[in-house]
Formats: sequence, C-alpha cells, structure tokens
Amino acid sequence: MGRGKIEIKRIENATNRQVTYSKRRTGIMKKARELTVLCDAQVAIIMFSSTGKYHEFCSPGTDIKTIFDRYQQAIGTSLWVEQYENMQRTLSHLKDINRNLRTEIRQRMGEDLDSLEFDELRGLEQNVDAALKEVRHRKYHVISTQTDTYKKKVKHSYEAYKNLQQELGMREDPAFGFVDNTGAGGWDGAVALGGPGAADMYAFRVVPSQPNLHGMAYGSHDLRLG
Repeated sequence: MGRGKIEIKRIENATNRQVTYSKRRTGIMKKARELTVLCDAQVAIIMFSSTGKYHEFCSPGTDIKTIFDRYQQAIGTSLWVEQYENMQRTLSHLKDINRNLRTEIRQRMGEDLDSLEFDELRGLEQNVDAALKEVRHRKYHVISTQTDTYKKKVKHSYEAYKNLQQELGMREDPAFGFVDNTGAGGWDGAVALGGPGAADMYAFRVVPSQPNLHGMAYGSHDLRLG
C-alpha cells in the first residue's frame, strides 16, 4: 500500500512541523544532488527554517554568488543595485556628520572662526561656557570624592594607632637595674632583672675587671629582654 496523501497546509504542531521540515529538507537536497550528477546542472538551494536556521546546497565546482550572477544576467536585472545605492547614501551621510564634527571641534579650539556670523559666534561661546561649567563641576566632584577617601584612610590609621597604643600601655614592662654589691665575695655589683613578681627575678654579677660597668644604673626603658 502506498502512503496516503496529506493536505498541503501549515502544520500547527511545532514539533511535527520541525520534523517534517527536516525530512523534506533532506529529500530536496538529495534530489538536487542527483539532478546535478545526472543532468550536469548547476543547482543552488537556500532554505531558512521557521526557527531561523540556515541551510544551503550548491552544485560542486561553483558557488552561490556565481549562480546569483548568472541569474541576474539571465533575467536582465541586478539584485545589488538598490543595496549599493543605499550604502552610498549612508556613506555620504556619515561623511557629512564627520566633517561637521571636525569643524565643530576646530571652532571650539578657537580655529576657523572667520566664516562665523555674530549669532554663530555667540552660540559657540555659550556652548563653550556650558562645557566649561560641566568640566569644572566634574573636577570638583572628583576632588571631593578623593578628599573624603583620604580622610577615611587617615581616620582609620589614627584609630589603629590609638588601639596599638592602648595595647602597649596595658603591658607592664619588666624592671631592670644595676645595684652595688661590694660585700659579695669580690663582686662589685649585680644586675637585677625581674618582672612583676619575685619569681621572675634574675641576678647577674659584674666582675671587678670591668670598672666601666660600676656605678651604672639602668631603668626599664634602657634594658629589655629579647
């Protein structure tokens, strides 16, 4: 039994429509390839699916552009003239804009002013004044922002410095001193090192052969233990 004919109309179901497009696209590509081989024909096919996907076929030994050129020659028309003219108009418009902008820049720098009338000079002056005010406003805003940032940094550094001072002030430095001790069996003196309690006291005697150490006294700010 042969396949039944289907009604040629738009398939409403999106999935079925995509499946049908894929199958028939493969079939038409196969037919175009067979036509190229069997009949030595130049065939070009361009297709866009409903989702915007692009597919093409072109006979081996040629390309789409060549076939388009032959098509234009065959029907005696050009597919690109209108597009080329639109591109030329767009290019001319952009050149005019560029020329006007260059002229305006030179005039804002004080050049090419001879051709301007009084009203044009007055308008240019107002534009320059407005631009200057905007630049000055932006400059002051940047200065203010940088100043606030530096103030915050200074405040943060000062707070860190005060905290460090408080931490150092809470620590008691150990006491150091040098005392004479002539009655200690030939020793002339002793250095006493100690912390807050007696258990931390250490004594070091000075021999008589070092008179330069005799009579010296060191406070807690002169000697410190590493």
